[in-house]
Amino acid sequence: MKSLGQQIVVDYHKCNPELLNDVAAVKRAMREAALKAGATIVTEAFHLFNPYGVSGAIIIAESHLAIHTWPEFGYAAVDLFTCGDEVDPAVAFEHLKQALEAEEFTAMEMKRGIMNSHGLRFDSHKPTAMMTAAVA
Repeated sequence: MKSLGQQIVVDYHKCNPELLNDVAAVKRAMREAALKAGATIVTEAFHLFNPYGVSGAIIIAESHLAIHTWPEFGYAAVDLFTCGDEVDPAVAFEHLKQALEAEEFTAMEMKRGIMNSHGLRFDSHKPTAMMTAAVA
């Protein structure tokens, strides 16, 4: 079945806390993830919280990549949403796993805007795939 978009929702665990609290490092990792995935960056916004944590979003022509970090827990919540066939969110997922030095992750992939011969379906979304793993 055809869909309008693909979304990967990721929880990265046991990440490098220093990286998660470095707004420049998080921004760089997110920009690189978008570009490696084949996305066209439109704009971005990142914020460093006091006492710690970074939130940010990369708006791409094909949708968005967003991140929220909790350095005190070594945790990052990431949303990779892409539309069309030219961008591969799995590439962004792999890049961020490496860049954040994540030792573990949980990820869920969903097709968004699922279409059938009658147009859009309004069924409940079901994950296409779920993954939980420790990084070797």
